Amino acid sequence: MACVKVASFPFFKTLDDFDFDFQPTVNKQQIMDLASLRFIENNENILFVGTPGVGKTHLATAIGIECARSRYSTYFISFHELIAQLKKALLENRLETRLKHFAKYKILIIDEIGYLPIDLDASNLFFQLIAKRYEKHCTIITTNSNFSKWPDIFGSPTIANAILDRLLHHSHIISIKGPIL
Repeated sequence: MACVKVASFPFFKTLDDFDFDFQPTVNKQQIMDLASLRFIENNENILFVGTPGVGKTHLATAIGIECARSRYSTYFISFHELIAQLKKALLENRLETRLKHFAKYKILIIDEIGYLPIDLDASNLFFQLIAKRYEKHCTIITTNSNFSKWPDIFGSPTIANAILDRLLHHSHIISIKGPIL
């Protein structure tokens, strides 16, 4: 249980708490397969895409809790908190240390990409982190924005595409359409 506390989850919800009947577009078998944690051995990413309130954070947290319970180093952070920490580290001349901190986790869960656009400096910082994690560790993302909108979020088609190339290369994309939970 200590590993679960260290992971900084926003709440404690497992897959048992998820109402698959209420979200029929979610493939329960696919989610249960991800919860088997096989994706970790292949360094695969998971991207939950859907409108606000459909259960993306719940599913990301539930899979993250399984990872932490299995003693994989796991950390949950909102996208905007992550960006704030990276920007602060840049100003304090300790960016490399902070990037290494977030890059070390076997599973890093980044919640809520796309609620607000970010500036180019922040986009570059995020790219650096994703590049450090690429093919080494798993990243779980939740986003309410289709990937076609990411150039607007990141302020640059080039940066958005570079981030997406690395996230999507070895990934499971779970698109959730359905009623708000």
